[in-house]
Amino acid sequence: MKKMKDLRPIIWDDNKKELILIDQRKLPHKLEYFVCKNYKDVAYAIKDMIVRGAPAIGVSASYGMALAEIRGDDIYKAYNTLKNTRPTAVNLFWALNRCLKAYNEGRSILEEAKKIHEEDIETCKKIGIIGEKLIKDYDTILTHCNAGALATSAYGTALSVIRFAYYNGKKIKVIADETRPRLQGAKLTAFELNYEGIPVKVITDNTAGFLMQKGEIDKIIVGADRILADGTVYNKIGTYSLAVLAKYHEIPFYVAAPLSTFDLKSSEKDVIIEERDEKEVAYIEGVRIIPEGVSCYNYAFDKTPPDLITAIITEKGIIKPKKEEILRLY
Repeated sequence: MKKMKDLRPIIWDDNKKELILIDQRKLPHKLEYFVCKNYKDVAYAIKDMIVRGAPAIGVSASYGMALAEIRGDDIYKAYNTLKNTRPTAVNLFWALNRCLKAYNEGRSILEEAKKIHEEDIETCKKIGIIGEKLIKDYDTILTHCNAGALATSAYGTALSVIRFAYYNGKKIKVIADETRPRLQGAKLTAFELNYEGIPVKVITDNTAGFLMQKGEIDKIIVGADRILADGTVYNKIGTYSLAVLAKYHEIPFYVAAPLSTFDLKSSEKDVIIEERDEKEVAYIEGVRIIPEGVSCYNYAFDKTPPDLITAIITEKGIIKPKKEEILRLY
């Protein structure tokens, strides 16, 4: 069985007590790192998408709390600053609450952050091992945004499934949506898969339906930033469109996510869909592509109802997006 190349987006330096992150703004052209020396650096890294992807945001935020403890900062101020960086991905709040609980119980936040980090690596590996059984030899798999190692601590969620199918010798191909406006599919997913030698082609987002119509897509696997108890999935904008197309073309549509992405307390009315700066839509690589004076919508996420989802792949097994099956995981 093949092994994953060493692509570690999150590194904790125990000697210098610093958090080192792959600067995902520079990919695919440069593999550079951003060093966080305090919790404010971590907050900036999350807000500016130096680090992104729900699990990776959670792990990074936990180290941000650890840095606040190490530097003697106000823990509650650090907690609130990090909590307000991005509103939709539930892993952020899950990790921060674990760290705050450790602090209130007199335990080391750093040790808790390390546990969260290690657990994420193992969880993503399990998702891949479990999910790859859904992949057949010669499958062509469509994925959206980046749900890979760069969105987690290693392996990824959706890309972990793809990775382990490849590691086990299955002859697969991957189609990556470019994923406007920040092009995480074109820049990050294509970078990861190409880095490991997994065959990948990038398409514009509006090509996906045509490929399904031509019968060139066998399965769709995406990640998630939040999953409600009823199976509603919040993920990168454009996920819902793919799910609707998949339903029409009778293509299996899978979501891969760890249990930390499930939000059993909130309802749809509680979830804030992040709206980002419209400049991300109006400009590509610093060049304005729409007329001056014209504004843009820039929703970062959308919601996909459970009736459009074939199954959810978790570290504890593959389930239908139904409340009774979700609750059995806990």
